[in-house]
Amino acid sequence: MSTTLTSGANDLVAFDRRGDGPAIVFVAGAGPFRAIDPWTTETAERAAAAGLTTIVYDRLGRGESVAAGVIDLDRELAAIAALIDEVGGSAVLCGHSSGCTIALAAAVRGLPVDGLMLWEAPIGGQAGGAAAWAAEVLRRIDGGDLEGALTHYMKDMPPEWLDGARRSPMWEAMVAGVVSYVADAQSLAWIESEPLPDLLAGIRVPVAFLTGTHTFPMMLDAARAVVAAIPGATHASIDGKDHAWNPAAMADEAVRFVTGRTRRDGPPLLA
Repeated sequence: MSTTLTSGANDLVAFDRRGDGPAIVFVAGAGPFRAIDPWTTETAERAAAAGLTTIVYDRLGRGESVAAGVIDLDRELAAIAALIDEVGGSAVLCGHSSGCTIALAAAVRGLPVDGLMLWEAPIGGQAGGAAAWAAEVLRRIDGGDLEGALTHYMKDMPPEWLDGARRSPMWEAMVAGVVSYVADAQSLAWIESEPLPDLLAGIRVPVAFLTGTHTFPMMLDAARAVVAAIPGATHASIDGKDHAWNPAAMADEAVRFVTGRTRRDGPPLLA
């Protein structure tokens, strides 16, 4: 099922396409790709069996989407645009963690997005410090300190996550893959660059902010902020914990959301 396409930025993008119906593209956050993320694959398989076209792709610089140079937000959005074109020119985007802010940036920049499903976007507000944090991550990547970049990227996550990563046999691969986190860092800095209503109020597609039944308080704060900023956005809690969703529950929610979405009155998207 795995196939490839070339984006408008001339990047090779590897992906799995399943099913036949209205489309959803899954946008991973920092780290995951298909070979190490069976949960998103299972979600996509279930949703495809229920009538959707699903796309799960390796973010640029991960897995089979081999990329060199600075893998910035513009290149990642070009990859998403190419995947949307692959499924007929419009799709819902389902972002996970920092993949949510990439998906939001795609909508704001005018990609043909039919709707947004946002799973636990780590949005801290303008006082969240993301700009300085992102600048330091990028400085360390530019300087070749990839382990330092990864450590800094994870500094505000639960400390056991970093401890577990260091003990993992995947640690060296994770360090090497931090170059693919540039788009994540840039999108997280962007989402805190202005008040959310100024950044997001022009979005005119359905938006569902989803959190797990066992989540972190900041995710609930972020949900309230995003729902307040985007006209008609909703928040729902579904089965999930430790920042991960339950594939069966998420597939059901994806089918409900994608098949039930309606475009609101007004301009299609903020330019």
